[in-house]
Amino acid sequence: MPPSPADLADLAGASSTTPLTTEAGTAVDTEATTPRPASRRDRPTTLYDLTPAQLEKRVLALGEKTWRATQILDWVYDKKVTNYEEMANVPGALRAKLTDTLPFATMVLEREAITDNGDTAKMLYRTFDGQFVETVLMLYRDRATVCVSCQVGCAVGCAFCATGIGGLMRNLTAGEMVQQTVDAARRASELGRPLTNLVMMGMGEPLQNYVDTMRFIGIIHDPRAMNFGARRITISTSGIVPRIDALALEPYQVNLAVSLHAPDDELRSRLVPINRRYPIAELMAACDRYIAATGRRISFEYALMNGINNSDEIARALGRLLHGRLCHVNIIPFNPVEMLDFERPDPAGIERFAEILRSMGIPTTVRYSRGVEIAAACGQLRAQHERGLDGGQRTEQRTGMRSPTIPLAHVS
Repeated sequence: MPPSPADLADLAGASSTTPLTTEAGTAVDTEATTPRPASRRDRPTTLYDLTPAQLEKRVLALGEKTWRATQILDWVYDKKVTNYEEMANVPGALRAKLTDTLPFATMVLEREAITDNGDTAKMLYRTFDGQFVETVLMLYRDRATVCVSCQVGCAVGCAFCATGIGGLMRNLTAGEMVQQTVDAARRASELGRPLTNLVMMGMGEPLQNYVDTMRFIGIIHDPRAMNFGARRITISTSGIVPRIDALALEPYQVNLAVSLHAPDDELRSRLVPINRRYPIAELMAACDRYIAATGRRISFEYALMNGINNSDEIARALGRLLHGRLCHVNIIPFNPVEMLDFERPDPAGIERFAEILRSMGIPTTVRYSRGVEIAAACGQLRAQHERGLDGGQRTEQRTGMRSPTIPLAHVS
């Protein structure tokens, strides 16, 4: 997940013209292999970007009645068609005008990977400007959950996250997030399941793309569009304090998850660099304000890594930090990432950490990652695909493919 100031520079753009060669000495065309992301003004507005009210205005401007917008919305969000031509009761002239003036969608499914006996599907999209973004659909016995990305890459640079390895390329538009959701709902429907939950835990930091994230939620929550319940939506953040305060004032009763990963500033600043800007005391104060304003419980996400943040002392420190707060801890044993050196603890160590928290009165769940075989950790499929496109040079160019050294914190 991403970082701090909204004006953080595009970390990848600076190196996109650096000359590269392969081991054999062959020159690599970085302009071809590393397309520059489109600026905001150059990103097309699609049908998925429009609120129902905006679509009504667009239809009126094309000389049609507003009720035609209702028909179109039904085709898009209820029937989940993929193009204007499938809208049988919409006049051909209107469909032609919309095709010419309002793209239906701009992302194309580039690759799909399936595992867990078909219960986990990871989709890799190519955006109109040649970037790659991931979405994961996970089917469980009692629910179907989509994990949505909000950025191409991430500026936060968490030490254990594959997404941040290449830096932040650009924010996704609300429409690009809506498309991920509708596509996942269509896929779930084809499997005989309704889409029941949405988590913004894919690529990127939602609160660093705040305006489009809120617009996205507004569109899918609108009864005239997808009518997706806000309480079935979870927004995850690395700890952008001002945006946590802003989220508490939003009309949508969404759930908030905070990626914590450590109970002290020394270790958390190494794992989650945004902690240097918003240290734990400020983050916890913001969480307390959020709970007071909304009355809603916060989930704290904790990626458990062997020898890094999984000692008994750290577990007890985490319990002391969270004691008395309306919260729940999700322990996520580290999902292996081929370009990083971190490891997950053994099952006994994972359960021991969880039991220490439970013994201190902290509601705790261990959540094992889905889709390990298909690189389901955020950013992995994208990184693999990009390396495949250019013989491994594209990711290497920006990162050196090395994970930082994280010493074990000593917590008393």
